[in-house]
Amino acid sequence: MNTIRVQTTQNVTVEYEVASVGERILATIIDGVVIGAWALICGGIIASIAGGIGAGNTVALVLLVALVGVPFVFYHLICETMLNGQSIGKKARDIRVIRLDGTPPRFGDYLLRWILRIIDTGIGSGVVALVVVLANGKGQRLGDLAAGTSVVRTRPRPAGDVLAPAFTEPGYVVVFPAAAQLADHDVATIRQLLQQALTDENYVVINELAGKVKDLTSIRTDLPDEAFLRTILRDHAHLAAQESPHG
Repeated sequence: MNTIRVQTTQNVTVEYEVASVGERILATIIDGVVIGAWALICGGIIASIAGGIGAGNTVALVLLVALVGVPFVFYHLICETMLNGQSIGKKARDIRVIRLDGTPPRFGDYLLRWILRIIDTGIGSGVVALVVVLANGKGQRLGDLAAGTSVVRTRPRPAGDVLAPAFTEPGYVVVFPAAAQLADHDVATIRQLLQQALTDENYVVINELAGKVKDLTSIRTDLPDEAFLRTILRDHAHLAAQESPHG
């Protein structure tokens, strides 16, 4: 599995697993099923109310275009903008659009990806997107290359990743010195709660945990909740090691 490293605005490097071609294809299939189901439901309702859909039934045709045509055309743009870089298919496969510079994707990024989707997936039924994604190794189709984005996995990391003792390299630079305010039992609790939340994919708990840690330490940061908590754990481990007579 290919990985990419993103340097955040807090000078923290976060590593992501690139979404595989298979995951992206499955997400696309799921999105197609969702759109198809929506079209069938709306078409059936309109036909039953208007007494059929035909060239002579202007009202029915207008409703069909409004309720089916518009969502079909703008589906990915609307979903990724409203669902933080995910369509329904991406959400089902636990993959997401991110920016490679560490900042949150903007509407313009989603718009550019949506416009270039015509070339990526409209020509050769997705052959262009497939070739480009396989060639660059960073999970990027043409739309991603233009927008500076990638599609990565959001699934929790292996269980030992959070609970395992945190060791830092000699040249490690502490991002949040206020991590020293946390007691050892606080850090142990953070590790356990974070691990459980990742296992359960409970991002509400992760958000609440990050908020609690920020309240305790008076830290203010735009770093994503999981990355913030991992950084706090590393910082605390490094600071504790420096204070230890064996550090």
